[in-house]
Amino acid sequence: MIPRVALLGNPNTGKSTLFNRLCGLRSKTANFPGSTVEHQVGRCVTKSGQELDLIDLPGIYSLVLEMPESKLCSDCLDGRVGDGRPDATLLVLDANNLTRNLQFAASALRRGLPSVVAINMVDLAQRRGLIIDEQAASQALGVPVIAVSARSGQGIDRLIEQLTRTATSSSIPNPDQPLPNSEPGSTASAIWAATVFARIAAHPDEKKVDGMTIHDRLDAAFTHPLLGIVLFAIMMSLLFASIYWLAQFPMNAVDGIFGWFGSGITSLMPAGTLRDLMVNGIVGGVSATVVFLPQILLLFFLLALLEDSGYLARAAFAVDRTMRRFGLPGQAFMPLLSSHACALPGIMATRLIPNQRDRLATILVAPFMSCSARVPVYALLTGVLFADRPLAAGFAFTGCYVVGGIAGLGTAALLRKTILRGPSTPMMLELPDYRIPSIRNALTVALDRGMLFLKNAGSVILAIAIVMWWMSAYPKSTPTPESVALEMRAVEIAPTDPSAAADLRIQVSRIDERTQQNGSFAGQLGSIVQPAFAPIGLDRQLTVAVLTSFLAREVFTTTVFVLAGAGSNAEGEDSGTLETVRSATRDDGLPLFTMATSAALLIFFVLAMQCLPTLVVVARETGSWRWPLLQFCYMTAIAYTAAFLVYRFMS
Repeated sequence: MIPRVALLGNPNTGKSTLFNRLCGLRSKTANFPGSTVEHQVGRCVTKSGQELDLIDLPGIYSLVLEMPESKLCSDCLDGRVGDGRPDATLLVLDANNLTRNLQFAASALRRGLPSVVAINMVDLAQRRGLIIDEQAASQALGVPVIAVSARSGQGIDRLIEQLTRTATSSSIPNPDQPLPNSEPGSTASAIWAATVFARIAAHPDEKKVDGMTIHDRLDAAFTHPLLGIVLFAIMMSLLFASIYWLAQFPMNAVDGIFGWFGSGITSLMPAGTLRDLMVNGIVGGVSATVVFLPQILLLFFLLALLEDSGYLARAAFAVDRTMRRFGLPGQAFMPLLSSHACALPGIMATRLIPNQRDRLATILVAPFMSCSARVPVYALLTGVLFADRPLAAGFAFTGCYVVGGIAGLGTAALLRKTILRGPSTPMMLELPDYRIPSIRNALTVALDRGMLFLKNAGSVILAIAIVMWWMSAYPKSTPTPESVALEMRAVEIAPTDPSAAADLRIQVSRIDERTQQNGSFAGQLGSIVQPAFAPIGLDRQLTVAVLTSFLAREVFTTTVFVLAGAGSNAEGEDSGTLETVRSATRDDGLPLFTMATSAALLIFFVLAMQCLPTLVVVARETGSWRWPLLQFCYMTAIAYTAAFLVYRFMS
């Protein structure tokens, strides 16, 4: 049986970075049965081939706090969740905050499990002149102590070897003095930690520094109630502008690869229904969404760098004051920030908010945060609005996130003054040290998110692409008298004027395609529902695409390609996926994506609730379907009204 090791530590100790260093991409997000607090599970393989299963538990300050993450960690150590007690624990301490971290270590070691202590970030501590004595620390704590740097890899091999020995033995902590029988924060625990710190750490002579350090000046700017928010907005604008500009190169490569697949299938398979399904349904439909994968990877890579540097914690501190003015608790910042990746973990993270009204308000506004599923739609529509202007498109991209945030704050203020009256709770936040971000860790985070996106593309998007292809291909329509006449004319003039005959056949293809689309199941559905969306500039094709996006937002581009892209292919055009979608036309030959329609759709997708899994999770977390139904109706009404106003203004 593979030994199991639980990773424990305070927040901001670099525990997850160490976990990623030990496991690489061999990890997954999971929940213990009966718990909604996430943890990571990964496998570490030593040079000798020994395997260890690592459980990266949430960062906590105490094992006895009345908070879900503390209870999860305590239950895990006591064997009340998972597959029994872990075989060992790996305690991760921050070398730059040892006094506080040692208090937590003492309470964890009292559980009596075989343990190893990793004192992390020693490279940063050494630059500050702090020297850690591993042997003295091991004697004081009664367990092996290894000084490591998860970023640079310093000490990692020694840590793995020691962790393997400890996890396969039954040795328990044996400190040279009894551990204090008190929890972190108590006087006894603090005195004990200070005494141990004096034994294991050596400082150079302290030198007085006149004035503020560079870190103090950065903190004063980043956490300022006004300047901090302005700097945050500028930072995000530059981030999204760089995403839009840099991602276009790999996007073109991905688009070219799918185009090559489509061309290969066309040349190898005979014309018919199966080839049409493969080219226009599967390859084309999936590529219309997967082509945006580089933007998603780059987004999470850059966000991971910002978080690793210590900046995002400062941004949270600056934004906290603003959030409380709108009735949101300080604890809501992290769930709302998580919702920018996906609303599902963000909503589940609200269980950490102690006040029920605070929690409900956060749950109801979380879907306003622009999640990664919206990225393909944002990229498509901003590209239409600002073609060949990447900087402007990047700022528009940022504006989508800003509008969603403003809508969330406004909704929170409305809720807290009406059905969820009550004061908001301030946030307690520890500001981590400024650090050089880990490229390896950022790549791990980005690839993990990318794999989740591809997993979704391989299931939901593929299924919807096939269904939409079938709805657009059946029932088969018969040629119209006009197309029959043109085809006969093309046959007559082909021997004498082949060029004119080819032009006539293109016209025949256009007429037959429009006839097929109008008479198909998708066309009939669009024709029935389209009057409801006509006020915001949608034709029957976009109407069907919006309807399917209520299942999953990212399938909007897939549906548009399947419904409108097939016509372009039938005409013999050789354009990429993005160009096919952007250049699609309506039944009357006008552009599918006009400026007014694109702007209206953009604001609609920013504000609308278009995710059935989110509604299910909201119902589960609130214990009632009335809250998700209220959420769906409210967000849809807000989105439709805003889209209507934007369309009328730009028409």
